[in-house]
Amino acid sequence: MTDPAQLLAAINARIAHAAKVAARQVDEIALIAVSKTHAAAAIEPLIRAGQRIFGENRVQEAQGKWPALRAEHREIELHLIGQLQSNKAEEAVALFDCIHSLDRPSLVTALAKAMDKAGRQVPCFIQVNIGAEDQKGGCAIADLPALLIETRGANLPVSGLMCVPPADLEAAPFFALLDKLAADHGLAGRSMGMSDDFETAVMMGATHLRVGSALFGARG
Repeated sequence: MTDPAQLLAAINARIAHAAKVAARQVDEIALIAVSKTHAAAAIEPLIRAGQRIFGENRVQEAQGKWPALRAEHREIELHLIGQLQSNKAEEAVALFDCIHSLDRPSLVTALAKAMDKAGRQVPCFIQVNIGAEDQKGGCAIADLPALLIETRGANLPVSGLMCVPPADLEAAPFFALLDKLAADHGLAGRSMGMSDDFETAVMMGATHLRVGSALFGARG
C-alpha cells in the first residue's frame, strides 16, 4: 500500500481499533504525521486526504517548507517534536503550535521570554528521558518535579509529558511509566508512540501519536 490516502486511512483504522480495545474514545487521540525530511510534494497528498496535524524535528527545516503550505492550508497544526536549542526559541514560538521537547530550565526561560515577546502562548510537553539513556534528550525522571515548578513559575502552558522509549526494549512498560508520571502530576497529555508501537501507546493512554515512516515511507 503506497497511496497516501490509503495509508492514512489504514493508520486511523488501527488507532480506532486500539482505542476500542482500550475502551477509549478515538477523538481523545491526535495523530501527528511526522513530516521531517519530506518535501512539500510528499506532504500535500496527506493534507488532501484529511490529515491536519504535522510534526517536524528542526526549526530550520520547518521554516523552509511550512510557511507556503500553511498559507494555502490555514487549518494545519504544526508541532515541534525534535530537540530545541534555546537560541531557536523565538523562531519556534513564531512557527509552531505545540512544542514536545521542553526538557531543561534554560529552555523554560528562553520559551517564556519568546512567548512574552510574541504575545503568544504555545502549549508544551515536557520530554522525559524515560529510559535513562545518556544519548537521548529529555529531563531525568528525578528532575521532573523541579522542572514543572520552573514552568509554572514562568507561566508556561504545559499540556503533558513526552517520551521516546529505548529502541531495543519493549515499549509498554515505558509508556505505562509516562502515563503514571503524567497522572501523578495532574497532566492530561501523553505524547508517546511512533510507527512501530503506536497501538501499544494507545492502550497505555497516549493522547498524541508521532507517526512518520508508516505514513511517508522511509525517510528522504
